[in-house]
Amino acid sequence: MFKKILIANRGEIAVRIVRTCRDLGITAVAVYEPGDEGVLHVRLADEAYAVEPPYSYRDPEPMVAIARQAGADAVHPGYGFLSEQVGFTRDCEEAGITVIGPGSACLERTANKIAALEQVRQTGIATTVASTRAFTVDEGDALHAEARHLGYPVIVKAWAGGRGRGTRVVREPERLLEVVRDSAVAAQAVYGDPRVYLETAILPARYIEVLVLADNHGNVVHLGERDCSIQRNKRKVIAEIPAPGLTPAQRVAVRDAAVEVARLFGCRGACAVEFLVDTAGRYYFTELKPRLQVEHPVNEMVTGIDAVREQIRLAADQPLGYSQDDVRINGVSFLCRINAEDPWRDYLPSPGRISAFRAPGGPNVRVDTYAYGGAEVPVHYEPMFAKLSVWGANREEALGRLRRALTEFAISGIDTNLGMLRQIVAEPEFFAGSYDTEFSRRHLVAAAPPIGENLRDLAAVAALAFLARAQAAQPSSPPGFNTGWHRDSRRLPQ
Repeated sequence: MFKKILIANRGEIAVRIVRTCRDLGITAVAVYEPGDEGVLHVRLADEAYAVEPPYSYRDPEPMVAIARQAGADAVHPGYGFLSEQVGFTRDCEEAGITVIGPGSACLERTANKIAALEQVRQTGIATTVASTRAFTVDEGDALHAEARHLGYPVIVKAWAGGRGRGTRVVREPERLLEVVRDSAVAAQAVYGDPRVYLETAILPARYIEVLVLADNHGNVVHLGERDCSIQRNKRKVIAEIPAPGLTPAQRVAVRDAAVEVARLFGCRGACAVEFLVDTAGRYYFTELKPRLQVEHPVNEMVTGIDAVREQIRLAADQPLGYSQDDVRINGVSFLCRINAEDPWRDYLPSPGRISAFRAPGGPNVRVDTYAYGGAEVPVHYEPMFAKLSVWGANREEALGRLRRALTEFAISGIDTNLGMLRQIVAEPEFFAGSYDTEFSRRHLVAAAPPIGENLRDLAAVAALAFLARAQAAQPSSPPGFNTGWHRDSRRLPQ
């Protein structure tokens, strides 16, 4: 087992990894940029090193140097940033440092998303249909020709990263080049490569992800499938496991296909195999994410398996130690991403200082976060600063717990999407479990936003000020000045 792990990330996932390292007795090493010195993952870690400008969390060079300086024998990249950079993983491997992830060989095989689709298609598993190559923003004529060939609507994806940042749906030809430009900018910022590719959109559909664990000894298991169809601009908002709306046969088929895909690409550790399920119940492989994903807590809650702990064990060349039959999926779990943004102002980011932070509690309620009263949500990174997960013995119990937890969650100082989440879980379509990827188009955020925590704070301050003025106008005698007669006599009727 590893002695010291460098966590090449920030935010809630860095906090999560630090805690698992400490559970395992492994020294946790944090990194931070200027301005992040006081964040929670730095406070919790055993050691911390600065990433000096002009470098950032996205740059492999300082991470490898810090790992060497700290004497770390492994690096955990979390998700995003360096988690899918082949060059970073290869540099670490050459330095004798293990990257807790799939390894450079698997990353190379999955990096070309178009080629990956073809490889999966050759196994007999149905896939989505994509363009035959990647495009740059100045290939307008070729892009229009490819989109016409695929048929609208099409999805624009980052060639280097696939679904995620920069993913957009184009329904009309006249918007294609505008969307491609926006996607290319996002792809360059996140993945360092502005190229994009096109994919035929399956709409409506259910977006299903299967979490898979694999070791170096030929053992592969899945931890169930989650439905991530509730999305905003192709960014996931809510996850649910098990995925509602699948028949037992569909559920088995999707899980088995995910295990086969993970074997095909030689995955190690945790990966997510993603599918689209159309209205006829047919499923199509769309991507493999060779890393841990944001939504992994729901799989943990229904299986009792710590996915981060398993990542560390498997990267240390330990065998899984259990079979698929040993994995039991019990109950239902939901996860919500809590973002610093204003849904009623076109999701305008809301960075700043959190003045008050009250997380929900109770049995089977979990909050993954780096936030606390006084913490800063930075402007340069993802607006997500917390994840709320709940578990119930059945869907009704889990949904009731989710609603209660969202009601208890109180955050002041910044705008959040909590009000939107409360509205989503109250929608009859969500309650019935019949939602799909078009949910957000059918159920737009209400025109009148709910009263936010900041307004509640203002109302409380105003009420206290009014009370103080009222008491000043009608002063009462201090208790010490009251005689026994005053204290004991019956109050006269008003």
